[in-house]
Amino acid sequence: VSFDLIYARQGQTLDNWKQELSVALALAVDHISLYQLTIEPGTAFGDRHARGGLRGLPDDDLAADMYLLTQELSSDAGFNAYEISNHARPGAEARHNLIYWQSGDWVGIGPGAHGRLTIDGQRYATEAPRAPRKWLDAVVMGRGECGRTVLSKDDIQSERVLMGLRLLDGIPAEWIPRVWEQVNKVNKLYEFAALEIHGGRLRASRAGRPVLNAIIRELL
Repeated sequence: VSFDLIYARQGQTLDNWKQELSVALALAVDHISLYQLTIEPGTAFGDRHARGGLRGLPDDDLAADMYLLTQELSSDAGFNAYEISNHARPGAEARHNLIYWQSGDWVGIGPGAHGRLTIDGQRYATEAPRAPRKWLDAVVMGRGECGRTVLSKDDIQSERVLMGLRLLDGIPAEWIPRVWEQVNKVNKLYEFAALEIHGGRLRASRAGRPVLNAIIRELL
């Protein structure tokens, strides 16, 4: 059993989030996903924000405090952060989502669905039409995809890093060429150990996880 919550919302205070999360953790069975609201360009929220809407969003410092509080309360309640936004009791990690984060294969079925397939040693990205009627029409014609793209080696590596570093366990160190050079570069940039190698795997440190997106940009 799992449910999702979004924090760093309009008008939300740290105390508001503490109360809300405490109730959620008391109700949760074994898995909970806790996402920080982000405003992305090219989305409806992004356009609204650019026009001066969405007032009252927490500033970066408050949003960071909310993230740290999220980790603390979840851990204290026995929900380990096995992924940057996903917390579970031991043994209850989402097997379905781990396929994405570990660069496995999945079939995307339905309007707007994306998939990744490995066929005869070649990895493909698949996409279905977004509009339900177009998707249904395509299915009737025997094909529910609007595109199947061959992924290059660089594409595959980028996706592995982008998705895999979200996991607490990180990725195999050999996925990053000259991994020690990259680690030293990133750690020097942040002036603290943002990345670490443990058991042959590259992962974000506890201090590095709050700035994971920026770290991934540097690596890629």
